[in-house]
Amino acid sequence: MLHCPVALTDLLIAFVLSAAPVAELRGGLPYALARGAPPVVAFGVSVLGNLAVVPVLAVALEFLSRTARRSPRLRRVLDRIASPQAWKHRVVRRLGPAALILLVAVPLPGTGAWTASLVAHVLGMPRRVTIPLIGVGVLIAGVVVLLASLGIITLLGVTR
Repeated sequence: MLHCPVALTDLLIAFVLSAAPVAELRGGLPYALARGAPPVVAFGVSVLGNLAVVPVLAVALEFLSRTARRSPRLRRVLDRIASPQAWKHRVVRRLGPAALILLVAVPLPGTGAWTASLVAHVLGMPRRVTIPLIGVGVLIAGVVVLLASLGIITLLGVTR
């Protein structure tokens, strides 16, 4: 049994931070570590929090899009945003599924599971394809954030 010296409320906060649109895993994982969670627990809670939102977003975006399309004005705006020329040919045709994984895996502002879910929806990508791809990206981002948070990347001389 793994002993976890951190309070359950701190783990719940890390889970919620990891599910939140701005912080995501980049906020939840360092928070859990700072509160004393072992790296394995911090990683697990944060990844689960970030992954939990992906299927919910997929369904919610589909519902919101369908509802918004009932308005002619909103339908025109959505059609312009989802234009195949604007998105599909530039990004997805060049990089394919790797583009979605990279969008999540690179832990920078404006990237993450929320952004990837929105992009996948706009591109009309099927959920059965995008949810696993986003999941792979979340796992990669989790490893990068964990290593950065523990100082291993700096220790190895990868950063300045």
